[in-house]
Amino acid sequence: MKLVMAIVNADDAHAVINNLTQEGYSVTRLATTGGFLKTGNTTIIVGVEEEKVAPVLEIIKKHSHSRKQLVSTASELGMGFFPSVPTEITVGGATIFVMDVEQFAKF
Repeated sequence: MKLVMAIVNADDAHAVINNLTQEGYSVTRLATTGGFLKTGNTTIIVGVEEEKVAPVLEIIKKHSHSRKQLVSTASELGMGFFPSVPTEITVGGATIFVMDVEQFAKF
């Protein structure tokens, strides 16, 4: 058995979870925060047999999209803050961990 943990952008979480559920996978959703912008993410946890890992990853990949976002990069010089030109960065997509499960029990 494997445990798939996927950290996805909060904007993509609904589509990922709905599609996993429609395919019959049990999903646990956790609200998380992190990354460069310290914005809201969703961590999705799915326990599956090893042969089901690839289809789960395909669903996550299909419904997790990266996007461009402008961020301000103000800097402090001496007595105050001086705004700089906004910088475009890529956010979104998914960060996925697949781990072995030593034991599984359902009570």
